[in-house]
Amino acid sequence: MLDSYKIRKEFPMFTNKIKMQGHDLVFLDNASTTFKPKCVVDAINRYYEFETSNSHRGDYDLCYNADQKIAETRKLVAELINAKPEECIFTSGTTASINIVAYAYALNNLNKDDEILISLEEHASNTLPWFEISKKTGCRIKYVELDNEGRITLENVKKAISNKTKLIALAQVGNVLGYETDIKGIAKAAHEVGAVVSCDGAQSVPHMKVDVKDLDVDFLSFSAHKMCGPTGVGILYVKEEIMDKLDPVFVGGGNNVNFAPEANVNYLKGPEMFEAGTLNIEGIYGFNAALKFIKEIGIENITEYERNLRRYAVKRLIEVEGLTLYNETAEAGILTFNLKGVFAQDLGTYLNAKGIAVRTGQHCAKMLPIFLGTPATVRASIYFYTTKEEIDCLVETLKTGGNFLDAYFA
Repeated sequence: MLDSYKIRKEFPMFTNKIKMQGHDLVFLDNASTTFKPKCVVDAINRYYEFETSNSHRGDYDLCYNADQKIAETRKLVAELINAKPEECIFTSGTTASINIVAYAYALNNLNKDDEILISLEEHASNTLPWFEISKKTGCRIKYVELDNEGRITLENVKKAISNKTKLIALAQVGNVLGYETDIKGIAKAAHEVGAVVSCDGAQSVPHMKVDVKDLDVDFLSFSAHKMCGPTGVGILYVKEEIMDKLDPVFVGGGNNVNFAPEANVNYLKGPEMFEAGTLNIEGIYGFNAALKFIKEIGIENITEYERNLRRYAVKRLIEVEGLTLYNETAEAGILTFNLKGVFAQDLGTYLNAKGIAVRTGQHCAKMLPIFLGTPATVRASIYFYTTKEEIDCLVETLKTGGNFLDAYFA
């Protein structure tokens, strides 16, 4: 059984007893980023203090050590998602990964009148690249209808699919409502019409077992910083048989075999084709430590703990008079709500004054308010180090929020 109190001792942001506005910090913005355990900080420092070198650039021990760390980290990523190492590309994050799918695959494989399916709940990073591809190719953006709760259902995806559908780009878990989407069923339906599936795994991979072979997705994107790793490192999984259909987006040192004055170039195959230039080596060192940390805890244990804590949080939140919880039945540890008569950012400011960190606004999903019927919401998001006491603190503070703000703005 996962012991969040014991685990918190591994995180400097807890052991350093950080305060906010004079209160003990209650961090409930884990869907945005996560705290880093000491082992991750130590791994980055070790690179800078003892192992600094470039990768794939030298015939000396320090460079060899960096090469080995990168290869080991790629294997750890592959093991996490049940992929082959050669299917895993290092990027700067989910945004970069999805943009590579857009510009390395979609730009060269979609044509006028082809269709890309997305939804109103997608993050900007899984929306704007497809808008740009639509402008450049003439293909059409089509939206999967959300059900009454705001879920993306397999039934509604099948209704939206046509013989013109060439790419379906959806999050496995939405970053605002936290519903889990049946990506496996969607991939099966997509492949039946010859379409590919690009899955945004930013909110799923850190919290649940994601098996790319079982899901049969063609692309999967996620970030290290949402799973206890450093910022500036991400992964793009590309199914092996599709890799050759992608063209390099960035070119330069490290992604070619040779080139000649006549502008003839032979690019490397596999992930190295997309890793031109110097990788975020210190970030990969940190990601390596984070992956081992997550593996030791067990992703299944993380899922079980978060879902139990979420159920507790829902039970407590519905006690708050005037609170609207937009995703009571969601699976992920994301709780999105508003308090009657209080604008979301004002409530966020009030919570900040009590030491509670949440996200407010549109959460980069700027089309979802059309569905929700409200311009902004408050989002509290948990991780495996979140405690019941922190949930209680949020709830008890919310119970006083309405009265405080009524007086403040009177």
